[in-house]
Amino acid sequence: MKYMLLIYLDELALSPAEREQCYKDSAQYARELDAKGKYLATAPLHPTSTATSVRMRDGKKVVTDGPFAETREQLGGYFLINARDLDEAIAIAGRIPAGRWGTVEIRPVIEVDNLPESPQAGQQIHSKSEE
Repeated sequence: MKYMLLIYLDELALSPAEREQCYKDSAQYARELDAKGKYLATAPLHPTSTATSVRMRDGKKVVTDGPFAETREQLGGYFLINARDLDEAIAIAGRIPAGRWGTVEIRPVIEVDNLPESPQAGQQIHSKSEE
């Protein structure tokens, strides 16, 4: 079964050095999951200050800067994994490096027929120093 592991944290909680180390640790963890056939994709997100929200209201598109809601923790990234069951997903989520500062929400993915296939099995996290 596929699970989306959504990583929430205070986007100001990490120093630039801690954030860079978290990216490196997450990339290493993604490689470990990939070796076990559990990895599908992962990526960190830019800060909420770069977000744009789109809503349809009365047939009109409303575009606003910023996230939909302001909270103490913001969506900072995700892992998409294959796991036997929720217990295995919990074990995997418990080792996500950013979980040390925030929360990892586990959501089962609904498989929808007739979606296009992804051109690649997954994507790796790239830090600025790796680009």
